[in-house]
Amino acid sequence: MIVLILGLVIFLGAHSVRIYADDWRELQIARLGGNGWKALISLVSLLGLALIAIGFAQAKSAPIVLWFPPIGLRHLAGLITLLSFVLLVAAYLPGTRIKAKLGHPMVAGVKGWAFAHLLANGNLADVLLFGSFLVWGVLDFSSARRRDRATGTVYPAGTLSRDLTAVVIGLIAWAIFAFYLHGWLFNVRPFG
Repeated sequence: MIVLILGLVIFLGAHSVRIYADDWRELQIARLGGNGWKALISLVSLLGLALIAIGFAQAKSAPIVLWFPPIGLRHLAGLITLLSFVLLVAAYLPGTRIKAKLGHPMVAGVKGWAFAHLLANGNLADVLLFGSFLVWGVLDFSSARRRDRATGTVYPAGTLSRDLTAVVIGLIAWAIFAFYLHGWLFNVRPFG
């Protein structure tokens, strides 16, 4: 569990600098340049992600079961992750009303993804991994929305056609991931 926790601290810590140390972040960007800062954060994030993967695999080899989720929660988790995929697409597809409304649909998608996995899994490693991402997502989303209000940031109004495009792409990506890639990557088939 120590490797998993260390990975979470490194990965989520790197992604929390703007929440808790924005002034320091700005100084580092000025010192390293925008690309230098992004490269540093990317390297730290990759290290954290690698440790998360290793630690999670270690923890799953000797799971500590906290509860057995009812099968219905797995179906609900599938629906929530579908929404998360749509939000992820909306974050990067210009001109969606989803982005105009939420401002930060990717972070909202991470919150949904984490919550869905908490519903569907009852092992200690799952609670640590997905619970940490859910707490981070709540804090980051709140921080980003406060920043937007403080700076008067308004996201451009989107169109229904762009929203529909985000939904279709999100649905296709979710189906590919849920029915094929999830089992191949994580040896867990959400839908059998």
